[in-house]
Amino acid sequence: MIEIVSSILDGLLIGLVYGLASIGLTLIFGVMDVVNLAHGAVISLGMFSLYFFFGAGLHPYLALIPVAIIGFLLGVLIYQIAVRRILDGPPLMTLLATFAVSMIIVGIGTALWSTSPYNVNFKVQTLNIFGYTVTSARLIAALAAVLVTFMLYYFLYRTTLGKAVRAVSNNREAAELMGIPSQQILAISFGIGTALAMLSGALIATLFPFTILSGSIYELKSFVASVLGGLGNPTGALFGGVILGLIEGSVAPFIAISWTNVIEFVIFVLILLFFPTGLLGGRK
Repeated sequence: MIEIVSSILDGLLIGLVYGLASIGLTLIFGVMDVVNLAHGAVISLGMFSLYFFFGAGLHPYLALIPVAIIGFLLGVLIYQIAVRRILDGPPLMTLLATFAVSMIIVGIGTALWSTSPYNVNFKVQTLNIFGYTVTSARLIAALAAVLVTFMLYYFLYRTTLGKAVRAVSNNREAAELMGIPSQQILAISFGIGTALAMLSGALIATLFPFTILSGSIYELKSFVASVLGGLGNPTGALFGGVILGLIEGSVAPFIAISWTNVIEFVIFVLILLFFPTGLLGGRK
C-alpha cells in the first residue's frame, strides 16, 4: 500500500509539470488556432538550456528565469518568421510551418549534441511526507509549475495586456476595431506559450535524463492533457496534466511502464469520441 500511494503521489507531482507543458500548447491554440508541432522540440531546448546554465555554475532553479526569457524571445522569433504570414491561411500551412521549425531545431540539436542522453547532476534529497517518500526535485518542480500557472492566470485575468490577449482570442477583428494591436498580442502569446514549454522542459530535466528527441514524448503527453482539459482552456490543461500523472502513478505498480502510453492514448481517443471539447470544455 505504501508503494502504491507513493507512486500515485509521484504521479500527481509529475502531472503538474505535464500540465505546465500542455498550458503552453493550449494557450497558443486558444489565442490563434495554431496547433504548434514545434512544441516538443522547444521542450527539448528547455532541457538543454538548463543543462548548459547549470554547467556554467548557475543553480538549476535560478536558471529557470533565463530559460523563460530565452523561451519568450524564441517564441516571438518563431511567430514572426514562420507563423505570422500564414496565420490566416489553411490550417495545414501552420501545421507544416511549425513542423518545419521542429525539424530544424531537432536537426541542429542532433548535430551539436547527438542523441546521447544528458543529465543534470545536482544533489537531490528525499522527503518523508506522512510516511511516504518523495524526492525534493519532484516536489519543487510541481510547486514551480503551480506557481507559474497562477502567475499566468493573474496575467490573463488581472492585467491590461492579459485582457488584450483574451480579447484577441475571443474575436480578433473586434479587438482590432477597439484599437488592440492584434499582431503584437499574437507574437506575445506565442512567446509566452514557448516560454512555458521551455520551462516545463527545464523542470523535467531536473528529474530525468534527456536527449534532443525527448521533447517528442512530452509533446504527445501535452496533446493528451490538452484534450483532456479542453483545447484552448489553460486551467483545463493543468487539470488534464494532473489526470495524466495520476494515471501513470496508479498503473505503474501493477503493469510494465511500457503500457502506460498505451493506456494514455486509449483514454485520449475515448475523450475525443465522447467529450470532443474535453472534460472541462473548450477555450475560456
